[in-house]
Amino acid sequence: MNPQSRYFRLMDDVHIEGRWHVESPLDDQGREIVPQTFLQGRALHWDAPLVLPLYRRGRALDFSQTGLNFAVVNGRFATLCERLGIQHQIQLIPARVEEHPEPYFVLNTLRLIRCVDEARCGELSFWEPRHGEPERVGHYRNVVGLKVDPEKVGDAHIFRPWGWPVALIVSERVKRALEDEGLSGPRFIEV
Repeated sequence: MNPQSRYFRLMDDVHIEGRWHVESPLDDQGREIVPQTFLQGRALHWDAPLVLPLYRRGRALDFSQTGLNFAVVNGRFATLCERLGIQHQIQLIPARVEEHPEPYFVLNTLRLIRCVDEARCGELSFWEPRHGEPERVGHYRNVVGLKVDPEKVGDAHIFRPWGWPVALIVSERVKRALEDEGLSGPRFIEV
């Protein structure tokens, strides 16, 4: 990647009038899935499609996120990733959204990259032993004004930053393609 490349946090535009709001996925037995499962940058497997209940009925979106940062996409998003040649950077886990027969997917990013540019971020705090969660020590506890270092991203076009995987990051190329395709739901913040 060119060090001059731009990257964007891909988020859910919650201000779309009349839109749906999807809840976090359940397995086929109705059990909640721990959000961190999708923040580890590794392939996952379920025997049956995940179930996505609706918190609020409304207009279906091509891209949306649950309150716990699960990314929910449809076939248009999946096809765009294939056209861009980035399908190997993600995993699309089949899901059913209640009252919507068309196929949906929970988006699982397969890359975690150590790319947070600490010097340019607005504010950082870290997990410490005193917080009582030893598996998180050294990770970011809070990041305000996230910035990524383009030189550390490599050839990734969709990924999550190591230590702050709640952020879903896309390259400018992916951002432009989503906008050009007119996919509903995404909003972008440059990082």
